[in-house]
Amino acid sequence: MKRLNPRWKSPPMWPSGVGSRQPCPRESALRKAAISGNINALPHHVPTGRSVRVFICANPDDTEAERNALKEHVYPKLRDFCRENYGIEFQVVDLYWGADPEEWDSPELQRLRMKLLEECLKTSAGPCFVGLVGEKYGSIRVPGEVESAEFEMILDAAVEAGLDTHILEEWYCRDENSVPPAYYLKPKAQMLKNYQNSMESSSAAKTKNDKAWRNVSEEIKRIFRTAVLQLQEKGTMKSAQAKKFLCSALEDELDFALGKQTPAFLKKCVCYIRKIANFDRFAKIPDMTRYMDIVVSGDRVMRNQESYERLLKIRDEFIPTVVAASNLRVYSSVTHCDMKLGYSQEVESNYVEGLCKQFYEDMVDIIQATVQQNLGTETDPLYDEILQHLSLCKSYAEHYQFKTESLDYIQEYLLPSKGSRMSPLVVYGGPCTGKTLLLSEVAKQAYTWLQQEMGPETDPVVIVRFIGSSLLSTDLRTLLQSICEQIAINYRCLIHFLPNKIQEMKELLINLLGESSFHRPLVIVLDALEQLSDADEVRKLWWLPIHLPRTVRIVVSTLPNKHGILQKLRQLIHDEGYYLELIQRDRKVCSQTLKQQLLGVKRKVTSGQQIYVNEALAKCTLPMFVNLIYREVVHWRSHKDVDDRSLCSTVHESIEQLFYSVENKLGQRFVFRALGYITMAKAGLTEVELEDILSLDNIVLGDVIVATYLKNPLRISYDLVARLKEELDGYLVERQVRNVTLMVWANRHLHLIAQKLYLSNEEDVHQMHSLLAEYFLGAWSGGRKKIFTYDNNHFTSLNISHHKNPHQSHEKTSSDKYSYDRQTPEQPWVFQCNLLEPDIFFVNHRKMTELVYHLTRSGRTDDLMFGVIMNFSWLYTMIKIGQFEKAVTDIDLAYSYTQEKELKFLATTLRSIKVKVLKNPASLSAELQQRLLPVVTSLPKLRHLLLECDKDGPKYCSIVPLHSSMDVTYSPERLPLCSSYMQIVEIVPTLAPNIVLVALEDGSVSTWDVESKQLQRQIDTAKSVVLGIRLTTDEKYLVVATTKNTLLIYDNHKSCLLSEVEIKGSKQGGVTGGVAFINGFTLSTHHALAWLEASKEVNVIDLLYGWPLYQFHCWYEVTCVQCSPDGMYAFCGQYLNTASIFHLGNGDKLATVTSEFSGGFVKSILILDTLSQMVMVDNEGSLSVWNTKEITNPRLMEDYDCRGDDSEVVGIELSEDQRSILICKARSIEVLDTKVWKMVEKFKAKRTERFVAAVLSKNGQSIVASMENTSSIFVWRRDSGQCMASLIEISGAIVKLIKSTHHNLLLSVASSGVLSVWDIDIITAMSNIDKTGKKIQTLQLSGREDYVFTMDGSEAVHKWNFGTGFIETVFKHEGIVENCVLTSSGDLMVTSDDKSSQYIWQTTTGENIFRINGQKISQLLITHNDQFVVSLCEQNASRVWRLGTGHKVCNILVTLQNALITTANTFLVGSSKNKLLAVSLWSGSVSKKFVCDDGITIVNFKLIPDCPDCVVFITSTETVFIWNVADESVCRRVQLPTNFLKNLEDFQISPNGKVGIVSKGDENINVLDLHSGKLRLVHAAGIIWRQKLSRDGRYLVYVCFRSCDEDDEAGVVSNLIVMRLADGKSIGTCSLYKTPTFLSLSQRALNIIIGFEDGSIGTYTVVDRVDAALKIKIATSNSRQIVNNASQKVRPKCGNHSFKTVADCTWRESTEVFSRDSPINVSDSGEGESTTPTKKTELLQ
Repeated sequence: MKRLNPRWKSPPMWPSGVGSRQPCPRESALRKAAISGNINALPHHVPTGRSVRVFICANPDDTEAERNALKEHVYPKLRDFCRENYGIEFQVVDLYWGADPEEWDSPELQRLRMKLLEECLKTSAGPCFVGLVGEKYGSIRVPGEVESAEFEMILDAAVEAGLDTHILEEWYCRDENSVPPAYYLKPKAQMLKNYQNSMESSSAAKTKNDKAWRNVSEEIKRIFRTAVLQLQEKGTMKSAQAKKFLCSALEDELDFALGKQTPAFLKKCVCYIRKIANFDRFAKIPDMTRYMDIVVSGDRVMRNQESYERLLKIRDEFIPTVVAASNLRVYSSVTHCDMKLGYSQEVESNYVEGLCKQFYEDMVDIIQATVQQNLGTETDPLYDEILQHLSLCKSYAEHYQFKTESLDYIQEYLLPSKGSRMSPLVVYGGPCTGKTLLLSEVAKQAYTWLQQEMGPETDPVVIVRFIGSSLLSTDLRTLLQSICEQIAINYRCLIHFLPNKIQEMKELLINLLGESSFHRPLVIVLDALEQLSDADEVRKLWWLPIHLPRTVRIVVSTLPNKHGILQKLRQLIHDEGYYLELIQRDRKVCSQTLKQQLLGVKRKVTSGQQIYVNEALAKCTLPMFVNLIYREVVHWRSHKDVDDRSLCSTVHESIEQLFYSVENKLGQRFVFRALGYITMAKAGLTEVELEDILSLDNIVLGDVIVATYLKNPLRISYDLVARLKEELDGYLVERQVRNVTLMVWANRHLHLIAQKLYLSNEEDVHQMHSLLAEYFLGAWSGGRKKIFTYDNNHFTSLNISHHKNPHQSHEKTSSDKYSYDRQTPEQPWVFQCNLLEPDIFFVNHRKMTELVYHLTRSGRTDDLMFGVIMNFSWLYTMIKIGQFEKAVTDIDLAYSYTQEKELKFLATTLRSIKVKVLKNPASLSAELQQRLLPVVTSLPKLRHLLLECDKDGPKYCSIVPLHSSMDVTYSPERLPLCSSYMQIVEIVPTLAPNIVLVALEDGSVSTWDVESKQLQRQIDTAKSVVLGIRLTTDEKYLVVATTKNTLLIYDNHKSCLLSEVEIKGSKQGGVTGGVAFINGFTLSTHHALAWLEASKEVNVIDLLYGWPLYQFHCWYEVTCVQCSPDGMYAFCGQYLNTASIFHLGNGDKLATVTSEFSGGFVKSILILDTLSQMVMVDNEGSLSVWNTKEITNPRLMEDYDCRGDDSEVVGIELSEDQRSILICKARSIEVLDTKVWKMVEKFKAKRTERFVAAVLSKNGQSIVASMENTSSIFVWRRDSGQCMASLIEISGAIVKLIKSTHHNLLLSVASSGVLSVWDIDIITAMSNIDKTGKKIQTLQLSGREDYVFTMDGSEAVHKWNFGTGFIETVFKHEGIVENCVLTSSGDLMVTSDDKSSQYIWQTTTGENIFRINGQKISQLLITHNDQFVVSLCEQNASRVWRLGTGHKVCNILVTLQNALITTANTFLVGSSKNKLLAVSLWSGSVSKKFVCDDGITIVNFKLIPDCPDCVVFITSTETVFIWNVADESVCRRVQLPTNFLKNLEDFQISPNGKVGIVSKGDENINVLDLHSGKLRLVHAAGIIWRQKLSRDGRYLVYVCFRSCDEDDEAGVVSNLIVMRLADGKSIGTCSLYKTPTFLSLSQRALNIIIGFEDGSIGTYTVVDRVDAALKIKIATSNSRQIVNNASQKVRPKCGNHSFKTVADCTWRESTEVFSRDSPINVSDSGEGESTTPTKKTELLQ
């Protein structure tokens, strides 16, 4: 292997995936051929574009029940089976289904059947043919075309036989354009009167026509049969020649499919034969004519013996002969008739049921035997890319009709020269000159040409790319990358890393070109350079190698006048020999070509018609035009009248003409919609998809359903799609993408015309995109029925009463709607082959490609959000297949359509976890849940994604976060406006969350998009200095106040000035000696109100007309004006705390009120419209509240004086629900409750600090504020006053905060002139996380596992709700809490502090019910039956005392460390240097002991829960002992390796005592089998910090720190990992972003609780998907009720409970003194009273 360029580093673009199956030799050969570009070695369908296509051969009338049942029940199941297990389509070709019975024997249908049969046999990847043979042979067919010699011979024979041949002469017509001449059957439309009209008119006319045609066809068949048999008898006609006139379609198809085939091929075919015993006797029953061929002679109805004999010949001779020579599956069954009814419906149903089961089993069997699971393309995008271009190349080359000099010229260029270096060859020409077809032919032939020239041992490499036809070939970087990789594979070069820079990619390409040799020459064909996207100056062609090695050839094509590409090439390549122009050909050559093409299909034109062909060719000779002429004239009959309008004169007109002719043949609506769907699909559609989609389209069904009746499943007939494909063959081409074959337009010209013709009506286009979106969403899959609507006229013509309508009997007949199953398939994101192996799957690439595109085009934003973006399966799949960036781009795209901030947050979140999830996609659900849970109350639409994570996440990661305390990482959108904030006059937020208006002092008013940082519009106010700007609520008008005392009124959307109005003041001229500027202005819906400095007048201006209406005259100087929300009234605040109310409509003054605090001035007026109140706030923050129900006579309700401090009011805000008013002063923030008009919260600033601004969160529970000279935004919790978060603004100190109420956004301006936009919802989500503020030291879980109690080295124990993660109660102690234990129910808690006190708490009420003073406790324990407490002391005697009364049971005089109580509540086991002691809880004396030899200490010990008397301990000699306490005997000893215990950190025992886990602070987990003594090492993901074994001993949960050599993952401190001990497999990983300080596991459900350094806790649960008793604990957990239940959002009030100041009992030396005569009974533990600790060894739990 050669190595190239190790210096470039970048991850390879092609991710390695899951396919581990060895390819079969044939597949490897195909792969090699594909990668080296040997197109001729590839099969008809390249390996991936496969589908299972089964042709159904049957008589249509006697197998109707079977075919309907298969269609309804079996085919959908088989389709699902193929999609799920192989990622390919299953398609059945049954042209009789859905076709009009009168068309069954039409020559056109029979011809199409034979063509499709041949296709199925050639292309099906699995089973390809099913024969259904019954008791009917079927009638002979009406010949569509007969050679003239043959026809005339038959006609003579018929006359000789005395037959009337008048009907043949009438219905058949001679056509000289056929070679040789022939007679053809005239169309029905021409021959039957009113035939065309009857298609649309009444059913009576149709019935009449059908009858007429039946008579005609029977007569024609009779004449042909008689005449041919006579000719055969005479020997004039050979039997082979006669066969086509005498055999039925059934025999023909069986013979074609099964005769002369190899045994291997016949394995893919099946025949089902149904024989009916003694059937002849039932011939008289009218219904039986469907099931057998009959003849009527006189009154007698008999079986047609001749047909029966032919049937027997096939059924009992031909098929058995085939079976004898091969493995053909044939099932033969004999059915017995009902004695009265014959072959009744019941008998038939039984047969059909059995057939359906057998059919399904056979198909599955054959598919499994013949189809390979092609996981290769799933995991190898390069191979897929190569195949896409090769399949297109094959399709195009098939339509390359004639050899030209151009082809010879290129062939000559490709042959290696011994001379100097070469340059690329440039092929250019206008549209439709055939560049693509020519290059396809070149790519196809190049391999062969080079081998012929240089010998068969030469192994050329041909690389072909049709630029713009696939995603990877549109962008230069991915195009070069795929070419480089393809060259590297062929020449066995190893590319270590792909370069990051695109210039380096060019160097790599040039290096790789040098690898070619005369043995392996290289040819690169690039079609349509103009289709490359223009990033990186691509169109300057700097990347194209100009000087090529001798054995490399590059052929490129381009349009001559697009993007200046040809001109650029001429600057790079000067030699004209390297240019080949495709020009219009010579007319004679084209005429000759056309002649050859026609002869190729045995056609010609008459000399008269040739004149018009020549005329058309004189106007245009482009290859495509010649081909379109051929399409037209190939159908001309010799007697057709042709004139100069018969042929078009341009390509464009000819294409339109082609489309019109298809519409005439197949129906306008059908063609409109079908071609519309193919054109609008992002990457084309498969045949089956088109059929599905048209079956969902009621407009199409309403048009084509004429020939059928309404029934389930309601679908269009496949023959329509087949005929459409046939009509447009060569224009609709097939290309393979992944595992499907898509129909696409052969060139851009066709696409543009189809778009113009079929996608010009916007309403239709919207509806069609919507239907495609529904299809790829799977909206109508799984049997969901879709309503079929129709108009009454249409259904009258259908004569619906005759149809078998399932709803007919119900009342629904009056309604115009029926629902039917359309049989569209399920559309999961991935097809899972094996549910136990979720990582082996086929991606539903069709859904991936199309869905987002159609959802955005049809404006279905909810489906886009919840069906795609918020879908865990989509996200996981995108990451798994290496499309992370595409997923984020799609989320950004969805955000641009919906403006939902949840999407923006999700995109940011994904970017932050990119490194983590790319390395380990399985951790996606846990990573997302950790980040989304804290914000879900603020961003409720993320709920959907969280529930999706719960549903699908555990398939890949068993850890599910229940409550996350992760701090939300959040950075705002930033936009630099100017160099200093001094230049900013005003910033106004708008209804669009990303758009703001900014007024600068230079007189400009700009409209900015903050997200894209684009300036959208700018207004220049003609050098006036701007004083302020305002927007009306509907954002129609923008009003700007200037220093010229004018208001400029602009149309906000068009940025044009509408009017300029001067503001006038009061006569006496306000400010002495100076000029009075505008002091302020405000807007209502239709008016602007402005006033000058020191003025008592308010000017009212009409915004619509821009003129002054009137002036409001106030008593004092105006300080502020506020309009009511409805725009009716204006409230003007003045000096001396006075306010006047005016009517805006007529200018009347309605009232004036004055507050009793009349010293200051009105700073702000708030209107509480819900309560009809007006609030006046003065400059010192005092309030007066007025009832304005009677607007002319406001009544004073409340006066609120808060003039305490001298600080100025900075800002005032009314909460959204109008329940609170926030008054921000420089030194304090006050919050008032508007219900009671009292101050409810007050936050004071420190002495040196001053507030800049403060706002309330949306729910009013948090305050967001900024301080002077700081660059942080602070978030305080109103209930606790705790500062929950401080967000750093990196741009400098914050000088201004502006709140946008529309979107709950906060705009901050930094001193550096940078505007930042913060989302208050996300900021307040941070304050939702409870923290104690100190690191969690220990953690206890209540027995019911509903509450968590934590100690953090403070005087408090915090009680947390396990589900919600909120602190519910705080238990305050006198000193620092050192120990804490709970009863098993969790109702009582015993604690001790450093002030030598012990406390008993009632945890539900929070009451401290008992307190003991007197001794410092080192350890607290409670017996398992909750009756007794053990208080261990290091200095004095330890005690056992009764929890119920506080009475001592006994003293313990020995000092014990790390003591544990045995499960039987008998002993207290603890270590003391070299001894292990078991102390009786009854007497306090040492009952049992184990003493080590001198110098040996006990390192660690554990009890075994399942063995009450056993203790496991490790000694310093590295020996593990299992010691039976009761017998004082050693049960087992295990010797560990030397130095094993050097760094012993933790030691865990499984409940059954079989396994021990030892961790030593390194990266290994040591699993010790205590029975055999074997030690097993399991490698952990990092250095282990803590580990815990689950209660059942099946799982190990550990936290490990990352090793330093890993790439930095944003903020990851450590990882929480769950390992299944049975197989050592890590089943879940979750990153921790804070330093963990305590790890705990619950005893019952496998829940994990982690305490963190900042005093918060995180809770997780483990859901192992292989666990048979899998309990989805998530759905029932409380934290998910936050997600599901809006009422749970309200945080419970946290209760603070304090300790008893007086002790109930004091301990002295060995006695206790109670403070009352009788001890307080605290027995609340639900246990029966027992006087002493039990000695029994049974388990008391």
